[in-house]
Amino acid sequence: MNIEEFRNFCLSFPGAEEELPFDDNTLVFKVMGKMFALCDIDEFESINLKCIPQKAIELREAFPNVVIPGYHMNKKHWNTIEMNSNIPDSLIEEWISESYQLVVQNLPVYKQKQIKTECKKQ
Repeated sequence: MNIEEFRNFCLSFPGAEEELPFDDNTLVFKVMGKMFALCDIDEFESINLKCIPQKAIELREAFPNVVIPGYHMNKKHWNTIEMNSNIPDSLIEEWISESYQLVVQNLPVYKQKQIKTECKKQ
């Protein structure tokens, strides 16, 4: 997966937006103002994704040196995935989807309803 494919996939979710809140290199994807993915635009060597704590540990064990605790993130809830690995795009897409869903599930109900309304309009 290259950065364009990553970006397009992240933006395919209802309510997903992109911004550069930290610097000119760190591209952040949010839903309703909450981050679900980020990457370095210039190098695209890794991505950070939110994850359920137990699954985060399982993925780190299953993919050592490829899935590691989130760089500059809460290591309990975030993983960094090395993009120069042999992990299939379909698996990365699954993890991005799970990250997005995890953020949406933790939004207030009224914001979740706004996202559902947006889905129906599409």
